[in-house]
Amino acid sequence: MDRPPNILLIVSDDHGYADRGGLGIHPDVRTPNLDRLATEGVTCTDAYVTAPICSPSRSAIISGQYQQRWGGQWFDTSAFPPDDVPSLAEVLGNQGYRTGYFGKVHYGKEDVGDRACPPHHGFEETLYGLAGQSFGRLNYLHHSEDAVASYGQPAAHHMAVQPLLSGDEPVEHEGFLTTEFGQRATEFMRTPDERPYFCMVAFNAVHNFCWQLPDAELKARGLPAFRDWAPDTDKPFMEWYDDVIVPNLPHGREYYLAQLELMDAEIGRLLDVAGEDTLVVYITDNGGSTCNFGDNAPLRGTKYTLWEGGVRIPMLWRWPGQLPAGRSTDALVSTLDLVPTLAAAAGATVEDTDGLNILPTLSGTSESAHEALHWDCGFQWAVRAGDWKLSWVGDDANTQHLKSYEHAPMGAGWFLSNLADDIGEQTNLIDAHPDVVNDLHGQHRSWRSTVGLPAQDQTVSP
Repeated sequence: MDRPPNILLIVSDDHGYADRGGLGIHPDVRTPNLDRLATEGVTCTDAYVTAPICSPSRSAIISGQYQQRWGGQWFDTSAFPPDDVPSLAEVLGNQGYRTGYFGKVHYGKEDVGDRACPPHHGFEETLYGLAGQSFGRLNYLHHSEDAVASYGQPAAHHMAVQPLLSGDEPVEHEGFLTTEFGQRATEFMRTPDERPYFCMVAFNAVHNFCWQLPDAELKARGLPAFRDWAPDTDKPFMEWYDDVIVPNLPHGREYYLAQLELMDAEIGRLLDVAGEDTLVVYITDNGGSTCNFGDNAPLRGTKYTLWEGGVRIPMLWRWPGQLPAGRSTDALVSTLDLVPTLAAAAGATVEDTDGLNILPTLSGTSESAHEALHWDCGFQWAVRAGDWKLSWVGDDANTQHLKSYEHAPMGAGWFLSNLADDIGEQTNLIDAHPDVVNDLHGQHRSWRSTVGLPAQDQTVSP
């Protein structure tokens, strides 16, 4: 390989594990371009994020390190990696890549000019929105000062209509954001330059409030318009919110599938531009959000939980001539692996990483990857080693809030499952295999010490 490959990393938002047409689970799911990517590349069936929510998960994606190393466990502690941790863009930039970022940013409570903003951690060309300023979301249609004035406060904040940013400068955009991010990315990829490119596209699709669709799309699909929250005429936000999630929003699944289909169309355009010399990766930031009408079958659980449905994700890789087409692997892999793997493809080595270079795993020259993966949100934690998975969930204010507000059944206490026999985590084997429980609990205690979390004071009990 004389010239390193171009690299295209596509990150979606809350995409359900079952929601890809090629899986054949749901006949109404149409994702021909994600299916094309799978046909032309490698599918990782046992791929994981490091958190069941977006901001801490994204911190690990960009760094290749467990976010717990700098205290990131939940929304309130999530933050961009420290200054001495190089970002993926910086690693590739040092290898001579030109770098572009187009999409949603959400690592914590970032502000303009922070290191968390793409132009301040290695991206040369950018168009992005700071979702951390607006409940973790970006409006699909409106981003302008006129929209802020029209919505008024607090609706402008809750509905996330603030202008976008390019560099540190505000950019107003009225129009469908999925299309805009796709178009800006393809323009960047087409720009003549002797350097290879690294293009990161972070769609806000298919995050909640999926009714925010262009009028032409609503008409073509026979879907009614649905109005964003207006505090002067609607219920208080938290009461209104319950009416726009499962099971209360009329046509909710149809809105979600429309957003997914439109994102897939933009992915198709990206794939058309990405040539034979481009390594393409597709992931989502956490498990599918069932309260937003996503489906994680056959997995149990949803975003916010450490059931498989909260942390196991779609992951697809395509690199013509280097990776086999149509291959599937059940090796234990993680979004932690993006940094060392993409660095290796670019001819670099990353020293300080919790991830692995999984190119041998993807190519089929090796069947192994991680021996174990860990998750820890403070009030809930889990470890998977081989086919065994041990989890613990506390019964506290966090779990009660998520059950009621996000309709996310959390479980409680200890749970041991063998995923080879029980991918849906239906049977608790906590009493039947005390040796496995003690081993996994010990592994997790050791991992907590390694990443700098305090020791746990917990006794295993049914």
